[in-house]
Amino acid sequence: MLGVAAALVAFLLYLRTLAPTVLHYDPNGLYDSVMLQVKAYVLGIPNPTGYPTYIMLAHLFTYLPFGDVGYRVNLASAVFAALAVFAVYALCRRLTGMVAPAVVAALLFGLSRTFWSQAVIAEVYTLNAFFVAVALLALLIWRETRRDRHLLLAAFLVGLSMTHHMTSGLLLPAALLFVGLVEWRRLVDWRTMLEASGAFLLGLTPYLYLPVRASMDPPLDEYDPSTLGGFLSLVTGSRFESRMFAYGLEEMPGRLSMYAGYLQEQFNPAFLTLAALGVLVMLARDRAALAMLSFIYLGWLVYALGYSIKDVHLYFIPTYLIICVLVATGLAFLLETLERLVGELAPSWKTAVVAVVSVVVMLAPFGGVGRTYEGVDRSWDYRGREIIDAVAQRTERGSTVLHNGSALWYMQLVEGRRLDLNVVDPFPPGGWTARNRIWTQSAERYMREGRVYVIFPGGTAEQNRVFFREAGYDLARDRSGVFHE
Repeated sequence: MLGVAAALVAFLLYLRTLAPTVLHYDPNGLYDSVMLQVKAYVLGIPNPTGYPTYIMLAHLFTYLPFGDVGYRVNLASAVFAALAVFAVYALCRRLTGMVAPAVVAALLFGLSRTFWSQAVIAEVYTLNAFFVAVALLALLIWRETRRDRHLLLAAFLVGLSMTHHMTSGLLLPAALLFVGLVEWRRLVDWRTMLEASGAFLLGLTPYLYLPVRASMDPPLDEYDPSTLGGFLSLVTGSRFESRMFAYGLEEMPGRLSMYAGYLQEQFNPAFLTLAALGVLVMLARDRAALAMLSFIYLGWLVYALGYSIKDVHLYFIPTYLIICVLVATGLAFLLETLERLVGELAPSWKTAVVAVVSVVVMLAPFGGVGRTYEGVDRSWDYRGREIIDAVAQRTERGSTVLHNGSALWYMQLVEGRRLDLNVVDPFPPGGWTARNRIWTQSAERYMREGRVYVIFPGGTAEQNRVFFREAGYDLARDRSGVFHE
């Protein structure tokens, strides 16, 4: 019941801070949210690495009878986040055998700044955390029961997690490592391995969504995974290969310093100390689980440290999940020590002392929650709606609007408004830069057909104005402040 309560508390906080409607593209913080809202509604093809499971699950939320489509897809993230909180609780409860440390770890993760920020917008990271936690939980259950069905469930969940986020592929070698350390004979039992391989492949079946849906020519299909080459390019993120492992060894100290700064933003140093204690405890008591958790933690950390993207901090979320599991282990050790220290007290006093301490520690994750609440709150964000209304009301019929990943796709494909407008994103996938002559070149092309308006992401109009002046044009800003003509 306390695990459900922890998830419910987190969910209520997510609801209070949830973005209320369609979102917008902002290169300083909101990246794919509005496109995910649109593609979840139209069952489109998302950005690399595909996210077919997310698209299909989020699409179900679009049928809810309240709020607009944007709100419903935002709500999906909150639901996935709450499920992840409960999964972390169940994982830590199974690992430590104690309730209070599991509640602390679940709340600590659910109320951490970066994870919470993704629970209030349309994004893929909360569902990824849920899949990681339940896959690890299934492996721990198998260790206790040694029943094949639990091992097959774990294999299925590992495969399913990969169809949502390709970095979850780290779960596969981590799971093999864990099984090998627990019962290595399973790895050389051909029948077990054959069944586990089948369960893993079954988990991969959501990938079929990509070529099947692409063959139906859905809106905004920028990657076309209907061919084998297109499919592999999409799910492996090959167009972003130049950004992967982009930093040399000499740059790692600076990258690690960046990560340390993010850690301090997520967790009080006392919790990081508990996590370090948890490592020592597991080193003495549970090396198989520690090896699995360490492999996953280091794998995600190395990958994220080498990834050259602006929102790399989001790729650290799985490492925060592992840290919270270690916190639970360290805290469980301290509570066990406390029970031994008060062992000579009368039973009623012993129970009272342990109960009071447990309640106090379960409240610890709420320290600083007010500051985090203010930092992640999106309940005020109607910017996407303002962009749609300004364009819908203040542009000439039949004109062209140049943009990059803005809410205008939502306006036309979800709401069916202003279908007379020629809405054009002139940039190739992932090709937008703050200062780019493509704006001017595209504007000149479409001016032959009528009036042209431009929505510059993140207030980058001034950075591009010089290109228009060089071509003999000026940018007239609409009084709404949304677009220029």
